[in-house]
Amino acid sequence: MAPISVVVPCYRCGATIGDSVASVHAQTLRPAQVLLVDDASPDDTVAALHAVAAQYPRGWIEVVELPKNGGPSRARNAGWERATQPYVAFLDADDTWVPTKIELQMRALRADPEIALLAHRMRVRDRDRPAPAAPREARTHIVPRRRLLLNNPFPTASVVLRRDLPFRFDENYRRVEDFLLWGQIGFSGYRCAKLDQVLAYWHKANYGAGGLSEDLKAMHRAGREVRRELLRQGLVSYPEHCFARSIGMVRKARQRMLLALRRATEGGATS
Repeated sequence: MAPISVVVPCYRCGATIGDSVASVHAQTLRPAQVLLVDDASPDDTVAALHAVAAQYPRGWIEVVELPKNGGPSRARNAGWERATQPYVAFLDADDTWVPTKIELQMRALRADPEIALLAHRMRVRDRDRPAPAAPREARTHIVPRRRLLLNNPFPTASVVLRRDLPFRFDENYRRVEDFLLWGQIGFSGYRCAKLDQVLAYWHKANYGAGGLSEDLKAMHRAGREVRRELLRQGLVSYPEHCFARSIGMVRKARQRMLLALRRATEGGATS
């Protein structure tokens, strides 16, 4: 087994958690521990988590029940604290992994033990569509500091990191909390890298695809807060902060344009 603890924050996920856990169990190099952290779901999610856990070898899955809803950051931190392995991986309860994900990531980590955070590409795929063949090889690219100024290069469900890192998800954030953590790691001088293969899938609409302009606004607002927080902590310089802010403004304008085009296309298709 791989020396990895997998943390899955769960909230009203009874319909999808089975597929997510199955994709972990199907790994060609299987993680040693899985932690399903229920974030005080008001439905029957806890029962669903225990039912899923019962389908696998005893002790491989631990169900953690939080007494109060605190958002994905608190749930991930709670799982992180219970992790027993040298590395921690994250998976959302409605996403899935490609079978060779952990094998390829562990190969890269063993080749370069200085890597503290390793991610890979992800793609949106309809849950009912057959998955492409799993990649057998992947190239590792070190992610430079300046890349983190542009946007978040590390999808959460792609990340494997060292358990002993002196950081955690900031529980005051419910959006882009992952970007803040990756920024704290990268801007503190830890080695971050990314594989060039798609090794996991989102099974939901693209960011903003449903015409959720309010969601877009909230994401951009949270991004600004993250940049200010990194500046406040002294992890980025003021010129770097200004550069990142200007890039964020350009990206915001581009996403608004794409959203308007999508709405126009959808309107034309229904008329």
